[in-house]
Amino acid sequence: MLSSQPPDQLLAHPHVLELPALLAALAPLRAAGKRIVFTNGCFDIVHPGHVDLLARARAQGDVLVLGLNSDDSVKRQNKGPERPFNPYPARAFVLAHLAAVDFVTGFDEDTPLHLITAIRPHVLIKGGDWDITRIVGREVVEAEGGTVLSLPLIPGYSTTALAERIRNGAP
Repeated sequence: MLSSQPPDQLLAHPHVLELPALLAALAPLRAAGKRIVFTNGCFDIVHPGHVDLLARARAQGDVLVLGLNSDDSVKRQNKGPERPFNPYPARAFVLAHLAAVDFVTGFDEDTPLHLITAIRPHVLIKGGDWDITRIVGREVVEAEGGTVLSLPLIPGYSTTALAERIRNGAP
């Protein structure tokens, strides 16, 4: 029998944190010399391209923090009127369960600049569809001696393409 808890409580995960709690969790890791990696995105329907990128991002350090667009932020990204397909609690829950992801935190702005400035990651990563010069937060990370990477993507995997295939009834 399913729990009678509200859906948001059913989708809770201890590593989905608001920014203040995340910063508190990162402080001892940073003090211990752990290398903090940050990436961000909508991650609306998790597919092999996402999982691959997150695993390779995690390999760049000791702790991977994923900044996850809020539902309102996704809607402003011009990805289509029906997006996100999955609400923030569902997306955060799934991502927090991936082995590569240590922490998930949300942001409501159009970019994660506020998160990056607060977190001060050692490594900032986006997928290869982002030129390094366009990666938001690059200047913040590089000013502190950090690294910014644009990692190649597995060809053929994108949520937008997957949604289109579903709409067209193709496998």
